[in-house]
Amino acid sequence: SDRKYISNVTKVFLFQVNAVLLNFVFIKPYAWQLHAPPRRKLLQSPGMLLYSPLSVSYNGKTCILFRARKLAIRYRNHSLVDLTERTFSPDAPVDTKGSFCSKDKAILNLRFGDVEDLRGLSIRLQMSNTFYESAGQNWFTLDNVYIHYNWTYEAMFNATDVYAPSTNSYHCQHVSSLQKYDTLLVPSANTDHAASWHITFTDFQIQAFNVQSSKFAVASDCATFFTPAILMGLITSLILLLVLAYALHMVVHLKHIDRYEEHKTTVYFPRSTEAESTEKNNL
Repeated sequence: SDRKYISNVTKVFLFQVNAVLLNFVFIKPYAWQLHAPPRRKLLQSPGMLLYSPLSVSYNGKTCILFRARKLAIRYRNHSLVDLTERTFSPDAPVDTKGSFCSKDKAILNLRFGDVEDLRGLSIRLQMSNTFYESAGQNWFTLDNVYIHYNWTYEAMFNATDVYAPSTNSYHCQHVSSLQKYDTLLVPSANTDHAASWHITFTDFQIQAFNVQSSKFAVASDCATFFTPAILMGLITSLILLLVLAYALHMVVHLKHIDRYEEHKTTVYFPRSTEAESTEKNNL
């Protein structure tokens, strides 16, 4: 009965350990992803104004929602050009003529006109919507970002790892060509004009398919939960918990052995008459 009790206690302890690990490793990251917008509110600086999403309609229907806390570009060693207000200010909305939406393609075209030394400046985001059998659903991806300037020149960036389920919006703290922001926008070639440009979207969010209203769907965030430091911490914690469980099991087992030794009595075997006769004869 004691052994059964000890076994049950150990099983309950290990079950609780597994439940804690399961909740921390799988459930909490998923919940954190689903509730990404509230977390982003904590990241927003109180001194910076967050404009309403830019809404783009095609054939009379809203099909693209786009927002960024900051949109900035730089050409070579020239000064940084902040396009945030030109893009999202309700007083002077950007020209989105040339934008396009279909079931599997979407183009967001932002036409700024003349900005400082740049003539005919425009930025174009090209997206696609594809069904993946392995996932069993459609995913949309940001394929390319183009910068048109001086009417004839074009810089093209290939977007990497910018994707989300087509029923969701996509959010990332930085979508940029700068290395310090993980370089999600890569110049198409070293000989391309894109090598001379830097572009950064801060607090970037976009939805180009299945737009149901003027509000974004739940955001799929680009932030990586399992960083090397977190993985090492999880592995170390798991090892320590296993050692603790084994130590607890051994302590309880030793207590059971001690209790058994205490209750053990000396066994007396009566001597037979023949053995006593033999001893007397020997004497």
